[in-house]
Amino acid sequence: MTPVRFLARAMLSGIFLVSGARNFTQPERLVPAAEPITDRVTPLLQWIHPSIPTDTATLIRANAAVQVGAGLMLATGRFTRPAALVLAGTLVPVTLAGHPFWRQEDPAQRHNHQTHFLKNIGLFGGLLLAAADTQGKPGLRWRAGHRIDHSRRSVSRAVRTARREARIAAVSAATARRLPG
Repeated sequence: MTPVRFLARAMLSGIFLVSGARNFTQPERLVPAAEPITDRVTPLLQWIHPSIPTDTATLIRANAAVQVGAGLMLATGRFTRPAALVLAGTLVPVTLAGHPFWRQEDPAQRHNHQTHFLKNIGLFGGLLLAAADTQGKPGLRWRAGHRIDHSRRSVSRAVRTARREARIAAVSAATARRLPG
């Protein structure tokens, strides 16, 4: 891993590690802001599995735990692409619940929430870039196409070899029929 990638991933994951740890230990301060989002998600969670806890504090803790885990993976360079996608997914409800600038009447509050909303959008973009980063190695699309081309060449070679072997066998059989005895 290049030093630039290492530093960029460490810096990008820092906000998730710090805020995730804080939110895991103190979810109560976020409950009022998160309830509108968790109230919408609760029926879906109940439909998926009835035993999934749906109280807001538990969901905040779960989101925080995922942020810390994925943040650690991103920072250490382990499973960076999936970790970045998971972090991007956790950022959506956090942004919608925490920074609804469109609901603010006070211009100062609106500006503050809009700034944080745009900051989170920027983080989301950075996470998408991290998720797309192949570290200079070929991506899955290239590798799949390369494998398909390799397979086609192998099949063509096998067909040519089979035809050549069939011609040799036919010539050998014809020669053997002409030989006496």
